[in-house]
Order: sequence, then structure tokens, then C-alpha cells
Amino acid sequence: MSNLFTTLTDKVKGKELKIVFPEGTDERILTAASRLAGDGILTPIVIGNVDEVNAKADQLGVKLDGCDVVDPASFSGMDELVKAFVERRKGKASEEDAKRILLDGNYFGTMLVYTGKAHGLVSGAAHSTADTVRPALQIIKTKEGVRKTSGVFIMVREDEKYVFADCAINITPDSQDLAEIAIESAKTAEMFDIDPRVAMLSFSTKGSAKSPETEKVVEAVSVAKEKAPELTIDGEFQFDAAFVPSVAEKKAPGADIQGNANVFVFPSLEAGNIGYKIAQRLGNFEAVGPILQGLNAPVNDLSRGCNEEDVYKLALITAAQAL
Repeated sequence: MSNLFTTLTDKVKGKELKIVFPEGTDERILTAASRLAGDGILTPIVIGNVDEVNAKADQLGVKLDGCDVVDPASFSGMDELVKAFVERRKGKASEEDAKRILLDGNYFGTMLVYTGKAHGLVSGAAHSTADTVRPALQIIKTKEGVRKTSGVFIMVREDEKYVFADCAINITPDSQDLAEIAIESAKTAEMFDIDPRVAMLSFSTKGSAKSPETEKVVEAVSVAKEKAPELTIDGEFQFDAAFVPSVAEKKAPGADIQGNANVFVFPSLEAGNIGYKIAQRLGNFEAVGPILQGLNAPVNDLSRGCNEEDVYKLALITAAQAL
């Protein structure tokens, strides 16, 4: 395991954190949960029919010692969750609606986080991003001052660590969105012991091209600096000017960032998604995420193509966010 995850393990071990896994009969979830409990890192709360979960674990030969297996259909605290859900949805769900909705593992698990019975949630091995994110947005909601959640990847190659955002959620972010993404991404970077230097990316460097697309980024830089003057944030940059000192010297000699950026904010989801996949596939970077940021409590989304190691690592990250 890379230094990144060794550091995270040291941070979360012994903190008695509980992470919910709504997909309790998925092989990857069960094997990762078993490892996390066995390694003494956190307590997995595995959601599902208890007999079915235990049967699947027996079939896989994994032990669930140290895991809490919880079935929404027989959960003793369901009345409390139903009441809290109805209050949180403010007239959008009746008690009958709540009883039905909370049988869904993602909604049930999200309510465990919301009511403080767990510290975070990891889902998505067998569900779409929407299935994971929708309950979080309805129940946990974004932090005060944050309009939207966003999704980042930590790009890791040996000792190199970078943050790429937003690569998962917002299709066409406006200037306010980009500023918010930049500030939240800087906070995520700090969690991974990255001293954030945030570059707002475009196809232009410091006015070399002018269009509504570049002006959007210029405005985002201004908004971000006003909201978080203590952070190093600059742009607009082409990627080479943000990353290569000799290019920065020529294209942006007076910029706060001189080719030493480590947090990259892309101007659109298509750019971010393409960018991280190029780094992953051509640059041999490990892409860890997407990590959702801006929520009141951590909820993270796996890819349906994930493996056991991805589940294990995203659970570690979720636990670290909970701190």
C-alpha cells in the first residue's frame, strides 16, 4: 500500500469510527469489510438481511468478526429513523413513505450517518452514482456556505500526489461553482498532507485567449481569492503553465503559481473526466476516488467496476474525512 494510505491508516486507527456499507451481499464489500475490521481500522456496518449476509460470507470464507450486520427490516431503532427522516424532508415524505423508503439500503445507511449512529458511508459497487448521492443530498445536505457537492480524484504515482476536480459531479460549473470547488479541493488536499497550490485550468493562460469560457475561469479565480484569501489560488492557466516551471516563467511570470500547482480545477466535467483518465492510463497514476466533498458528513461513491482494494481504500478515505 502506498505512503498515502499508510498515513491515512495511522490517522484513523483507534478512533472508533463506524462506516456504513449498504451493499452487504456484494463480494467486494464483504471481503473489504472483513479486512477493515480484522486490521482494527474501523467498524464496518454492513447492511442487508442477516442470514443472506452471513451465508455469503461463509461462501466466500470471510469472517465478519468486528462487523455490525444490520437489517433495515428488523432494525430496533427504525421508528426513530422514520421520525427523523420525515422531519428532515419537511413535508416531502409522510411516515408511510419513510417506512418504505428506509428499507432501501442507501437511504437507511445515510440516515444512520445523519443521526450519528455512523460516521460515513461507502456505496456504489452495485448502485449508480445517483443512487448513492441522491440520499446524501436529501438528508445530509451540503455544508453551510457550499451550494453543491463536487467529486475529486487523488492522483498518486510513487511519492507524487495531486488533486483533480471536479471529475465526477458538476457538468457545467459556473464561476461561483468553480470557486467553491477550488476551496473545497484545497481542504481535501490538506487531509492528504498536500500543501495546496490551486490552479484554475483553461485553454488560455493569463488572457492569452478571450472567450466566455476563459472569462468564467478568470471570474472564478477572483471569487475564490476573495472567499479564501489565505489559500494559494491562481489562474487562468493552461495545464503546462500550471505544472512546468519553465513554461510558467514564459507564459505567467507574475503569477502566484510558478509551475508548482498540485490541485487542478478543471473548467467542466468533460475536461476533468478526460484529464484524470489520461493521467491514469497514459501516466500510470493511481486514481483514488471519486471523493465527494462539500457534504455535512462523508458519503463516497464507488465505481461499479471497483475491486476489493478500491473499497478498502475508499473506506479509509471516508473515515479520514469523518475526522
